[in-house]
Amino acid sequence: MTTSYESRYAGSPAEVKQMDTVQLRQAFLIEKVFEADRISWVHTHYDRYLTGGAMPVKTAVVLETIDLLKAAYFLERRELGIINVGNDGIVEVDGETFELAFKEALYIGKGRERVVFRSKDASQPAKFYLNSTPAHHSYPTRKVARSEAEVVTLGALETSNHRTINKLLVNSVLPTCQLQMGMTELKPGSVWNTMPAHTHDRRMEVYFYFEVPEGQSVCHFMGQPQETRHIWMQNEQAVISPPWSVHSGAGTSNYTFIWGMAGENLDYGDMDHCKITDLR
Repeated sequence: MTTSYESRYAGSPAEVKQMDTVQLRQAFLIEKVFEADRISWVHTHYDRYLTGGAMPVKTAVVLETIDLLKAAYFLERRELGIINVGNDGIVEVDGETFELAFKEALYIGKGRERVVFRSKDASQPAKFYLNSTPAHHSYPTRKVARSEAEVVTLGALETSNHRTINKLLVNSVLPTCQLQMGMTELKPGSVWNTMPAHTHDRRMEVYFYFEVPEGQSVCHFMGQPQETRHIWMQNEQAVISPPWSVHSGAGTSNYTFIWGMAGENLDYGDMDHCKITDLR
């Protein structure tokens, strides 16, 4: 078997604010997303979200079910979102082939039985970043190129948060059950993401930071607005954000991050904003 997984329990605000640095990192940080010729998953009890990575190098990697799901195959009752953050790759879905270049996305609906990941060139492997959520309905598999994304530019260089939001797997682009994924690219000279910060009680979120230059880091902020905590993160690491928590970050350089969300709500704009001066 070329698949591994671990499960993380959900924590309340009262519990989380008592955690020290090590405990916070153990509960929320996903330090290693990609491993050669394997799929590695982290399951969180927040909305039963699965975050993982597939990096085929010497061989193709097959999407296998895991004991946690109690399912005959991985997508029996789930949907899957993929964004390639490496070199050119190929995803085969029940015999249909999709080529994914850097920063291109693929949505795979519930009920697809066989999914295989390949790199076009083993010396320059693809890195497929994976998010999966429970699904109640089967929607079509669809590739979303960057040119098909819904693009929004926010912020300004003067406030260090000039950024481009690429909405890739969202309901304004294609139908999904509950999974939403997109990618935010910070302009040179900008370091703050998702500022002013916000929460959204009807959905949780996972951030994956990449394109962090060598020797640089990102400080990710979480917790209730009046009781924030921080986690220092490196390139190609992910972090789990509970529904009650803010999710924001500042880097020592500009960078890119992928956001993935799940819950009962598909309205991207449904969020409770926090005034910057009210954060504690």
